[in-house]
Amino acid sequence: MRDWLRDTTGGLPTTFWYLWAGTLINRLGSFVLVFLAIYLTQARDFSAAQAGLVLGLWGVGGAVGTTVGGTLVDRWGRRPTLLTAHLGAASMMLALGFARDLPTVALGALLLGMFAEAARPAFGAMMIDVVPEKDRLRAFSLNYWAVNLGFACAAVLAGVAAEAGYLLLFVVDAATTAVTALIIFVKVKETRTVTVAAPVVGRARAGALRTILRDRVYLGFVVLNLFAALVFLQHISMLPIAMADSGLSPATYGSVIALNGVLIVVGQLFVPRLVKGRNRSHVLAMATLVMGLGFGLTAFADVAWFYGLTVLIWTVGEMLNSPSNATLIAELSPSELRGRYQGVFSLSWQVAAAVAPVLGGVVREQAGNSALWLGCAAIGVLTTVAHLVSGPARERRASALRQVGRTVTPVVAVQPPAPAVAEAAATGPAKVPNRG
Repeated sequence: MRDWLRDTTGGLPTTFWYLWAGTLINRLGSFVLVFLAIYLTQARDFSAAQAGLVLGLWGVGGAVGTTVGGTLVDRWGRRPTLLTAHLGAASMMLALGFARDLPTVALGALLLGMFAEAARPAFGAMMIDVVPEKDRLRAFSLNYWAVNLGFACAAVLAGVAAEAGYLLLFVVDAATTAVTALIIFVKVKETRTVTVAAPVVGRARAGALRTILRDRVYLGFVVLNLFAALVFLQHISMLPIAMADSGLSPATYGSVIALNGVLIVVGQLFVPRLVKGRNRSHVLAMATLVMGLGFGLTAFADVAWFYGLTVLIWTVGEMLNSPSNATLIAELSPSELRGRYQGVFSLSWQVAAAVAPVLGGVVREQAGNSALWLGCAAIGVLTTVAHLVSGPARERRASALRQVGRTVTPVVAVQPPAPAVAEAAATGPAKVPNRG
């Protein structure tokens, strides 16, 4: 056990552990998003469609935040962007807790999503900056483990806190986000290095968007992920409403949804060995089929144990999906455009976050609860077939890129600014990444 622990955690930079600690603390207090749908429909008396609209605006804000945050990371710096994102998210969390009417709540959700998701590119860039390439896989695995451990604990704690009053959820969430910002301010220095690229890289940047838009194989893969995400994100928006309609309390929902994080924490480390050497398209097809099955069975659930069973089923699909997606994205991305390809893939999650709650709320109100969940099952089946059909083309493209062995023209790295300059930048104009 000591050898396993040393191989898993040993040798990682101190800065990584401060970021990891911030992730865990932030996620331990991530109460609001877990219970926002219940809060809006029970405490604020919004309809399912109105709650879906608010959650959709959260996703819209997230898409804007991811885009703007990525630009600020490269132009302004990782540390000031991360600090600004966390402080802005903490402030908007409190503002949302005191908002009452629909327009104010909607605006608060939009701005909160923008600030919270602006932290994603800064956090990811910092992790890559400080962790050597050979250690990145286990570093990101450890961070993913912390995210899900925090999520599982938060789901249970939030259910208890909700019984004492929903405002407490917003206060605790804001406090943990502020603590994360404090850790970054005190312990984490700027990690950005300024690079000067050769002309060929500049040309690649100028044509990056055109290249991606012409890459039908990759865009097809992104679209399939979008459909899978539309199904998966119903667990945040429509699942708590469905459980409330079954007479189950917010605390019960928290316990049920916590099974997702618990299963991932316990079993995710074994999944890479399980899928190693297998056809990735077959694994992705199985993942979407299992997710669709899990969400489809929700149509027949009416007691806590049945809801818990559905969560365990679609969580297995989520666990199968994650490693295959990660390796395939890297192999479908030309080396000189890898960052932009990653950005386009991440955008599919933000689009789903904006569309899923609105679409789910409308379907549920117009066609009923069963139609929503059976529709999720149908999307899962169609996406499964699409993965099987498109898989060979993706593998041919990945093989071609490996054979080409693209290289990036070396760049000249400039050391980060002196501490005084970095501190000045951090005081300029003023949530750790989500599970997606």
